[in-house]
Amino acid sequence: MSTSTTASVSTHILDTSVGRPAGGVAVQLSARTGRTAQWQALGGSATDADGRCKDLPALPEGTTHVRLDFAVEPYFEESAKKQADAQQDAPANRDSGAFFPEVAITFAVEAGEHYHVPLLLNPFGYSVYRGS
Repeated sequence: MSTSTTASVSTHILDTSVGRPAGGVAVQLSARTGRTAQWQALGGSATDADGRCKDLPALPEGTTHVRLDFAVEPYFEESAKKQADAQQDAPANRDSGAFFPEVAITFAVEAGEHYHVPLLLNPFGYSVYRGS
């Protein structure tokens, strides 16, 4: 929750290759207090079955930039395994298909604002935007 002196961040992931939320993706949150300041790791979470991170850490006062790091490769490896297990004629050993093994999104924030940053994901690309 944002206050007048801090910003807040939330995110969710939609796997557009299957049209479903991406559950079980690890997300790390980092922040800094200026363009030249060092990144401070604040902690992380994982997306739930609805693709949402509901328990990201609060941002410290003075935060000006935020970085979300999404570890998507394990998600795609697990997805490929489930698909192969569900299809008898599927190859037993499939490539995960994750061209981007991780996605890092960096954005500027202002105190008092909430930032919802959805990640639209597929094995060979992604898109992000400021949601509501």
